[in-house]
Amino acid sequence: MTEPPLPPIAAARHHDGVNHILLVEDSEDDAELVRAQLLSAHRHLAFRRVASAEAMRAALAEQAWDLVISDNRMPGFDALGAYQVLCQNHKDTPFVVLSGALPDQSAMAVMKLGTIDFVAKTDAQRLLPIVERELRYSNLSRAKAEIERALVHLTYHDALTELPNRQMLQKLIEHSLQGSAPPVRSALLFLDLYRFMRINETLGWAAGDELLRQVARRLTEFLPIDAVIARPGQDKFAVYLENVAGPEDGFAQARAICEALARPFAVADEELFVTCATGVCLYPDHADCAGTLLRNAESAMVEAKQAGPAKIHGYTSAPVRAQINPLRLESALWHAIEREELFVHYQPLFDVRSRTLVGAEALVRWQHPELGVVPPDRLIPLADEIGIIADIGRFVLRAACRQTRLWHDAGLPGMTVAVNASAAQFRLPNFVDDVAAVLSETGLAGEFLELEITETAVMHDAPATIRTLGALREMGVRIAIDDFGTGYSSLAYLKQFPISTLKIDRSFVLNVTTDADSRAIVSTIIVLAKALKLTVVAEGVETVEQLEFLSGLHCDRAQGYLLGKPTAAADFHRFSTRTALAPATL
Repeated sequence: MTEPPLPPIAAARHHDGVNHILLVEDSEDDAELVRAQLLSAHRHLAFRRVASAEAMRAALAEQAWDLVISDNRMPGFDALGAYQVLCQNHKDTPFVVLSGALPDQSAMAVMKLGTIDFVAKTDAQRLLPIVERELRYSNLSRAKAEIERALVHLTYHDALTELPNRQMLQKLIEHSLQGSAPPVRSALLFLDLYRFMRINETLGWAAGDELLRQVARRLTEFLPIDAVIARPGQDKFAVYLENVAGPEDGFAQARAICEALARPFAVADEELFVTCATGVCLYPDHADCAGTLLRNAESAMVEAKQAGPAKIHGYTSAPVRAQINPLRLESALWHAIEREELFVHYQPLFDVRSRTLVGAEALVRWQHPELGVVPPDRLIPLADEIGIIADIGRFVLRAACRQTRLWHDAGLPGMTVAVNASAAQFRLPNFVDDVAAVLSETGLAGEFLELEITETAVMHDAPATIRTLGALREMGVRIAIDDFGTGYSSLAYLKQFPISTLKIDRSFVLNVTTDADSRAIVSTIIVLAKALKLTVVAEGVETVEQLEFLSGLHCDRAQGYLLGKPTAAADFHRFSTRTALAPATL
């Protein structure tokens, strides 16, 4: 079988479109003859002539060469010397000996050392195919090396932001810790962007990617040049700082970063604001190696995230939630339903005016065999990221409807249940059929089910949303807009959709007695919702003062720790019985 013909030189050029040939030749005339012979084929070639070992070393240091063509014999310098210079510079560039005479002992010695070929100066027909062949293989070798370098870069860097990834971050920290003796105090800050998924859902993944790039650029511009900035996860960034003075220094840097990120970002013609939860861990105070430093900083970040947006939490040695490899966590979540590790808690919902229990919100929990109970703010984003949020939503819907029917049979006939429907679940073409099947299977009437949907899910595709909501309303199912006021829409769209309830986000309720802006927002939402004949539910009620303020505005319903924490179904039933006997004590 014959070999396929070699492509022309021009088909395998350098990235600059030109192949570079180094001529080791003392005669300018002979060098010009070689140039003419090779350029006669109209090739994109560039040449440089050198005639001494010093000049050749300088040329090799300045750039990479695709081919070296050396005269066999020159005064004080020959092909053997040229080849030795090439080897001393650790270059594997192809080397061709060019001579005006038959190979002599010196030329044969060079060829035995590993040169490619020997060509007579007068044999132009033989020179051209040799050059053609060697440039092709030189460029293929260079391309392979570039691919290998690119693969190494991709292995250790985030493709979107070009920042080091988690693996590279750990290696850089290890290098830093090993290079300091005695150990110097350093800090690792772990940042989680608050509600990043909402931006993806509202503006699309391209806008989310652009925001991540802008966050990376701002961190790079703001932080000192010796800071290590990395992106270890989807909406997470890390900053490693050497030589911090102490814990206060680490916290000061974290506060400065939060302030820098608080300035608005311009993405997709929108002004976006970013808050982050930040965990701070110090070496050697809280960790003895890079891996522990990473785990403890992430653990502190999880604690900060639970405390709310823009919170900073330092790692403490007190017992905290166990950590697990992210890939193992994803794998475990895939099997959580079949292993019956998911369960549902129920948070009481009260009528504000009568203080009576009227329903519950179903909230999913995950009992991980190693981590214990995984909080929703970790479970839901992970489920959304790996694409099983709709499966979990179906599980919760079925469990909540079944449990509500059991409560009805046990003497609580008016109980309603609110179930969150993710954007991914709501957009499924068979979503309405799924709801109908669950109601039929559990025997629960549609009027006792309320589906909570975010503003972004409703606004995604108005015609499809109207059809879906209309079909649900025909079954008696009520629709609530969850976390109202935190999205990018307004009350104007509420006239278009058959919506029953607005749930005021807990972030507004939290400061309603201390912040004038929060009071104004809550008051406006309630007044406008009343005008549209919508039920209003306030989330996150934690104090009597908050409840009294909402009652004064004629808010319909409320839920929060003041009224009852999420609890298991059996405990909820006992709670509902006591509440029915003594509602005035709430």
